[in-house]
Order: sequence, then structure tokens, then C-alpha cells
Amino acid sequence: MPVARPLAAAVALTAVLLAGCSGSDAPPRPTGEVSVATGNRGGVYAVYGGGYADLIDQSLPEATAPVQYTGGSVDNLRRVGAGQARVAFTLADSAADAIAGRAPFSGPVPVVALAALYDNYVQLVVPADSPVRSVADLRGRRVSLGSEGSGTAVIAERILDVATLSADGDVAGERLDVRASASALAEGRIDAFFWSGGLPTAAITELRRTTPIRLVDLGDVVGPLTQSYGDLYTETTVPAVVYGEQSAVSTVSVPNFLVVRPDVPDAEAYWLTRVLFEGQQELIRDHPEARRLDRRTAIATYPLELHPGAERWYRESQP
Repeated sequence: MPVARPLAAAVALTAVLLAGCSGSDAPPRPTGEVSVATGNRGGVYAVYGGGYADLIDQSLPEATAPVQYTGGSVDNLRRVGAGQARVAFTLADSAADAIAGRAPFSGPVPVVALAALYDNYVQLVVPADSPVRSVADLRGRRVSLGSEGSGTAVIAERILDVATLSADGDVAGERLDVRASASALAEGRIDAFFWSGGLPTAAITELRRTTPIRLVDLGDVVGPLTQSYGDLYTETTVPAVVYGEQSAVSTVSVPNFLVVRPDVPDAEAYWLTRVLFEGQQELIRDHPEARRLDRRTAIATYPLELHPGAERWYRESQP
């Protein structure tokens, strides 16, 4: 069922948080283990999350930040909800399902946001000479829908659904992470794969060096996707320059959030947010998507609430 974005509430929250309340003493720095759940190796979460964990290690000397490489958003949300990871990366649509207790979750998952980070782009990758020109052309083909526990798998199944294709019948669906998907495509074991990630995604860039590929335009599914699943999905474009495409392709984007449980102490949430922003230049060296981090837009975390500790940092960080 579509979910309406509460624009007035978001604007009001922005005004409150950006009004400024500077000069307060910083809370005590956290200690102990602050594990970071990231995503598939070869994807942006793994790179961005690894860099963020390094920042925590460097900036919070009494804390350690082991990196967890995971299936992706759904896996991460389950880990945070169960207390198996302290902080995690997730897609907004998976987060919406988590707090509502909708499938693939068996019940509500308690999570709140520290920041909105950047947007993921859905990428449907095929060999350059493939006859596949639209989602409908995937009928009868071998397609990787993303790894188990990934946000990619959630959105891939939704895209197939609005194109009136089933993941278990109309296509021969496989559950591979992005690196395994790239290898399988190069070896001819699959005909296409979905990936939801930032730009560029290393595994796709590496694949292109050895295998001629292209992205399939997804513009025709964006409207039905938004109608069926809500306006967390936005039509956007993958520029041609990203992977050396001959032309840009339309696709759908979804925001990414950094999340924790609501019961994380305010001081810890404050420092996790502060470290993220104060280390932005280091994160940019890890991956260019970190350039999109902006405290003015980072508070736009609908449908998740901001953690009060993160709110404090946003208020006190005003010039």
C-alpha cells in the first residue's frame, strides 16, 4: 500500500533541528564494541561502512568498530534489531518494512536513524549484446535477484511484480551477491542481475573491464512501482559517464540511512553522528558517494525517526 510522505512534518523538523542550539559541552565518548553492519563485498555499503568503522576506531579511542559484511539491508536491520550489530546501513524501503513488521520481517524491528546518507540506484545489468531491453524481456531468463537478506532482493521482486513477472516461475531467479552475480554473468551462467547500490559500484566497474555490459532502462516500471509501494521510490538517471554507457538510462532510486536501535544511549548516538560528519573528507577518499553527505538533508529520514542523540548533534553543529 502506498505511503504518503509527510512533507509538512519534515519541513517542521528541519526548521527545529537547523535553528541551532550551539555551545553545549559534548557528552562522554562511548566505549566498548560498536560493530558496523555493511553489505556485500564489492558494493558501496562495504566500502563506505569500512571507512566509517575506521573513523570510529580513530576518533573514539575507547571504542572498537569491527566490520560485519552482510547480505545487505534486510540482514542489517535484523542484526541491529537483535543487538548483533550496533549501527548499520539500510535502504529506506527495507527500513519502512522493518518498523511496520511487514514481510520479509516477522514482526516490527526497533530502529531509528542517525542520518540519511545518499541514494541507491537500481541497476539491471546484462551483456552488451543481450536481447533484453526491458524488464518484460526477462521472462524465461536466468536472473540474479540479489543475495538473501538484501534490499536488492526486495526491490528486484517488486520490480518483477509490477512487470507481472514472478521471481519463482516467470524467471529462473538466483540469490547471488553482487560479486557472485558479476562473475556468473561474465561466465554466461546467468542472463542478467539486479543490483541496488551507489554509483559507481566497484563490482560492476570491475566486470566492465573484462565483459561488455550495459544497463537496462527501468523507466517504464517506476510509475507502477511508486503506485504499488509508495513514494520512497523516485525516478532518476544513471549518467552515461558512470560505467561508460553510450547513453544515460532511467531507473529508480531509494535513500540510504545509517541506523541504530532506539535504546542506544544518547551520548553514543551523538558521537556516531559527529564522527560521520567530521570524517567526511576521509570517507570521500573511500567512496565518492560520501560527497552527498550533508547535515541539511541528513535529517530527512522518513519513515524513521531520528535518534535524540543524533538530533542533539545536528542542533549543536550549527555555525
